[in-house]
Amino acid sequence: MTPEPSGPGGVEQANVIDAIAHDTRADEVVLTMVERRPWDDSELQLFQLQEKFNAYVSFVLDGEMVEAYPAFAQKRVRLRLECAAPPTDTVRGFLNAIHEQLAFQGIEVEGVVTGGSDRANGV
Repeated sequence: MTPEPSGPGGVEQANVIDAIAHDTRADEVVLTMVERRPWDDSELQLFQLQEKFNAYVSFVLDGEMVEAYPAFAQKRVRLRLECAAPPTDTVRGFLNAIHEQLAFQGIEVEGVVTGGSDRANGV
């Protein structure tokens, strides 16, 4: 996986880190993935979301993140999903399941709805 600070990326491109940053206030690494499409509950979109999360988790747990960014060693990690539209109940359920599973690994998950603006709301 090639970390990129930003770029086209998006959920449909599992092998791209959409954004990575150090939240100095919380002293944690934030890996952001972006879903620009509206949620349609299609099998394809849910599969792509799952693959994106799998790639991000692998990037963290397999040591690739620390190899690429040694300063991030020993930092807590938060996976952030920015969506253009509020998730459907199906997507919300999927995100809740991911949140529960990753909590065991010490990885926080958050979702925000950007709505195409600078304003973000919790998912």
